[in-house]
Amino acid sequence: MKLSLNHGTLLVKLARDTVTSYLTTGAKPSIPQDIPIELTEKSGVFVTIRKIIVDRSGIKRWTLRGCLGYVLPVLPLIEATVNAAIAAATKDPRFSPLTIQELSQVIFEVTIISKPELIQVNDPREYPSQIKVGLHGIMIEKGLVKSILLPQIAVEYEWDEKAFLEQACVKIGLPPDAWLLGDLNVYRFTAQIFAEVEPYGEVIERQLYIGG
Repeated sequence: MKLSLNHGTLLVKLARDTVTSYLTTGAKPSIPQDIPIELTEKSGVFVTIRKIIVDRSGIKRWTLRGCLGYVLPVLPLIEATVNAAIAAATKDPRFSPLTIQELSQVIFEVTIISKPELIQVNDPREYPSQIKVGLHGIMIEKGLVKSILLPQIAVEYEWDEKAFLEQACVKIGLPPDAWLLGDLNVYRFTAQIFAEVEPYGEVIERQLYIGG
């Protein structure tokens, strides 16, 4: 499913409006009814919230403030976005809940993902060749435990494919080279990313650099 910039803008604004409403009233807002048919299709989606900080050199940069969502297409995209926005703002265990005062200091980003595809290899050493940084996100699954890294993460941290796999392992408490042992599953997926350029600002579709 390929969405337009108008669709992405609607989703990002919905994420912000949802969090604003939830932090103000304490209640989950109703799902909008008059929406494009494309946004009623089931899809995986993540909402990322980033906060602006100023380092010692006076340079502004965005730091993670919350990110949660749905890996699998279990809900209509519009409903999944509302739920993911609330979760990213208030339930990410890595952060305290977002406050109303912070809304003017954060940007919202919505990542719509394809259904994860199990990568089939004869030798685990082939995994890096089946992943392309800037194009794919990855999910590692061992038993009931999963870790998900969105495509933009590898680009932002300048990881290559091996480092991407290593960090996915570390995220769930495994050794970095656990992906070489052949006792876990590795999935890949693609994504469309829409984000505010500044708080309450224009929404763009992020285009990730794809090396190679």
